Amino acid sequence: MHLIELYKSVQGESSFTGLPCIFVRFAGCNLRCSWCDSEYTFTGGKPFTSDEIVAAIEALHPCPLIEFTGGEPMLQARELLPLMQRLLDAGYKLMMETSGERPLADVPKAVHKIVDVKCPGAGSAANSFNLANLGALTPNDEVKFVLSDRVDYEFARDFIRTHALETKCGGILLSPAFSKTPTDQRSTDNATLDPRLVVEWMLADGLPARLSLQIHKYVWEPRKKGV
Repeated sequence: MHLIELYKSVQGESSFTGLPCIFVRFAGCNLRCSWCDSEYTFTGGKPFTSDEIVAAIEALHPCPLIEFTGGEPMLQARELLPLMQRLLDAGYKLMMETSGERPLADVPKAVHKIVDVKCPGAGSAANSFNLANLGALTPNDEVKFVLSDRVDYEFARDFIRTHALETKCGGILLSPAFSKTPTDQRSTDNATLDPRLVVEWMLADGLPARLSLQIHKYVWEPRKKGV
């Protein structure tokens, strides 16, 4: 497996926000979202065996929560899925951030998946969601929409309603996009869509969703990596 980094921090988003977490960041992504904040993962990385990854995780113990992210971890599914099962058997709680473009049916059910649905503002990655993955969702999982503007919000709203998404997963996240060239200010000024607007729209429409802010970009300077 090719990794960009492996480190311990706190979970920055989802229902696990604020909890200590070990991040295993995979190299490579087949999508190019216009607002991507992880373009440094597109190439490079270092090869790791499963044993080496487990050893690195154990060296950061105690920390029972692990997130696989990227890049796109499911591009390395052949090696990743057995590693997930190994870590589950060892008692770890696992999360995975994924675009929703790759098939997810074979991911162990105990893994808490955070699955993106790309909105129009994602650019070339828009409409890449694999609808078959709706059947792979469990009450453990969350679905995330990154929003750049009102058009993205309405796309997310309509998708949620069309697919009765709240009946298929445990949570729905609406996350304002963040500037790719942020200032060092740890504030919502770096969000490309004002979170207050998202809240107003959510409340007006009665959406069964959660506002999701990436708190690591408010705890540390937004451009800082490995946190």
